[in-house]
Amino acid sequence: SLQEGKPMPYVEQEKKIFAQGLFDVSTTALERVGTIRTLDDGRKFAYAKNGAVALVAGKLCQSAAPVANHLNIAVAAAAAVDDSTITVTLGATAASVNDYQNGFLHTNDAAGEGFIYKVKSHPAAIASASLVLTLYDKVRFALTTASEATLTKHPEKDVILCPTTLTSQPIGVPVVDVAIDNFFWIQGAGPCAVLTDGVVVVGETVVASNGVAGAVEDFVPGTSLSAIVGSVLRVNADTEYSLINLAIHGF
Repeated sequence: SLQEGKPMPYVEQEKKIFAQGLFDVSTTALERVGTIRTLDDGRKFAYAKNGAVALVAGKLCQSAAPVANHLNIAVAAAAAVDDSTITVTLGATAASVNDYQNGFLHTNDAAGEGFIYKVKSHPAAIASASLVLTLYDKVRFALTTASEATLTKHPEKDVILCPTTLTSQPIGVPVVDVAIDNFFWIQGAGPCAVLTDGVVVVGETVVASNGVAGAVEDFVPGTSLSAIVGSVLRVNADTEYSLINLAIHGF
């Protein structure tokens, strides 16, 4: 979208024309990560980037696990209202170029706490070094060197197979096989074939399995710890793929 001849920082309405086919996989980004695509049958997809392990169609995925040393980190330099950069001091883990591009910085403590900013770009930084993040937004409350911030990748960037103990939120199910670091559409809502662990029941809700990576299992009130990811439309046997009406948070 354009405004007075300049590119706008956000796409604030749903796109109708897409550069990448729904069942295609690309080695380069043809859409903005996180772009939502809705079909007339109710299925919804988000444009995603795979992480460092190949994915298989029909297995539930989660967002990238947070980097512990990029949480609750110090703001390295004061930032005034309307500044377009925030500088932080990383913990003992490096950041590669644009690791957090299109992701988020939120201020979690002290001056300016409670605000979220979308990251436009940043250079690489070694462990424990300063990192300057350029924002799509402007700083809305002045920050001091006592302020603290947390960095989070976009939920659809560097997705991984859901482990049996989740390290982030379930994000969706690929409908094609996806090679390492490739871009694809991940389904988060509507009917989808998903790997089944144990016995599931038509009409009942399912959660990420705590016994089989990438599978869903029956939700047990008072026992299940994982977030609900949908409900059962058609039952298939344990280790097979049941038809799940996905309803993942965010879609």
